[in-house]
Amino acid sequence: MRRAGGETVGTMSLCLDDPSVGLPADENFRDKLDALRTEGRRLCEPSRLAIDKHVSKRVFASLIHISYIYAHNIHGYTDYVIEVNPRHVMFYKRMLGFSDFGGERHCGRVQAPAVLLRLELSYMGEQIDKHGGLMEQRGGVRSFYPFFFSRDDEPGITTRLMQGRD
Repeated sequence: MRRAGGETVGTMSLCLDDPSVGLPADENFRDKLDALRTEGRRLCEPSRLAIDKHVSKRVFASLIHISYIYAHNIHGYTDYVIEVNPRHVMFYKRMLGFSDFGGERHCGRVQAPAVLLRLELSYMGEQIDKHGGLMEQRGGVRSFYPFFFSRDDEPGITTRLMQGRD
């Protein structure tokens, strides 16, 4: 994501589950992810999230909302799964509604503990419906959802994503 001046202020990768490749979290939590796959869940994994600490909450919310539109609305994925360091667990639970899913395990990629979290994208959609676009008028809601786009903005964003435009 770039500011108007062209400076990069945030980035994120979205890994879409593929039977031949899997997801990065399979390295440590394949058993848990396979259980979801058996239930018919379609998984994707946001990863490599980096946001300049000097930008607004809106940048983070925009990245997450755009990934939701791409994963859920365009491609029909049902769940986000993420591996996070235990010290970040409460942030993702409180601010986006993730829940514990796999306990804590050692992650060899980063040589640190990791916790698997899950978020059903239908829940995210409900929160966007309730709070998206409210910004500072969020009425005491302590989450990032008020900083998401409103549902009225989604069709235009979806069209631009499908056409490969900014």
